[in-house]
Amino acid sequence: MKKDCCPPSTETYTMLINLYGRECRSFMALKIFHEMKSQKCKPNICTYTALINAFAREGHCEKAEEVFEELQEAGHEPDVYAYNALIEAYSRAGFPYGAAEVFSLMQHMGCEPDTASYNIMVDAYGRAGLHEDAQAVFEELKRMGMTPTMKSHMLLLSAYSKMGNISKCEEIVNQMFKSGLKPDTFVMNSMLNTYGRAGQFSKMEDVLNAMERGPYRADISTYNILINVYGRAGFCERMEELFKSIPSKRLKPDVVTWTSRLGTYSRKKQYAKCVEIFEEMIDAGCYPDGGTAKVLLSACSSEDQIEEATALIRTMHKDLKAALPACLTD
Repeated sequence: MKKDCCPPSTETYTMLINLYGRECRSFMALKIFHEMKSQKCKPNICTYTALINAFAREGHCEKAEEVFEELQEAGHEPDVYAYNALIEAYSRAGFPYGAAEVFSLMQHMGCEPDTASYNIMVDAYGRAGLHEDAQAVFEELKRMGMTPTMKSHMLLLSAYSKMGNISKCEEIVNQMFKSGLKPDTFVMNSMLNTYGRAGQFSKMEDVLNAMERGPYRADISTYNILINVYGRAGFCERMEELFKSIPSKRLKPDVVTWTSRLGTYSRKKQYAKCVEIFEEMIDAGCYPDGGTAKVLLSACSSEDQIEEATALIRTMHKDLKAALPACLTD
């Protein structure tokens, strides 16, 4: 566009900011924003909201707050989308009470929260382990005459799942059915994780069987949860059985799958087995990340093994340098 002397419009710049924001590249979104203003192209409220969202996704609440203030200084009246983006920023940063302040300010300024606003607050409290506050917001959503969506239920489920409150999680899933909502794979995975962390393996297997019968399609996250749970519990045979079944489900193990499997033997200090799995991982075309490297190193019980593991990590694949910690690639 620039080469053809076709100046990008406000909408073009806003689209680019949105794209970078979705890819969690807020520094590039900000760069585009500055370029836009240098070209005398005036940002609109959508542009500011896109930039706030970019910072929100990465939990940069101070930066999001600055852009929000700049939006107001530019003469724009914040709408529900702008407020929601700022609330999200505080939620992602781990400041639920900061999110609550923005939520209250929004109402004080005469901007009515929508379902998304309440969902963000449920998530904010849930992330912080404040499940009772999350429940209170969920109930307030209903009192305001709004219908909780599938996402509303899932966020509340996630809050109670983190607390290991099995009965409450089961109650939420049952409520979904009563409301005419059909739990999806994410919901079933949450229940798998909840049962697994509580050591209720029979219920976990029941959920897996229900998923394999349908209509809830098991995904790689399903098997990652199972492999991690059984591995940590020391049930290596069941873990390996599940790992071997993955290709038959038309799924492919990812870095989490391999690292969870590796972690099982690492905790047992079975270094040779860990090296074997690490090499299998590379042969399968899966790139290790920093977590994989740390798990492999934690399997070492001597200086010689540490040196060997470090050399293996450095030389196994030429592209690992971008993914692994600097201390292992220098």
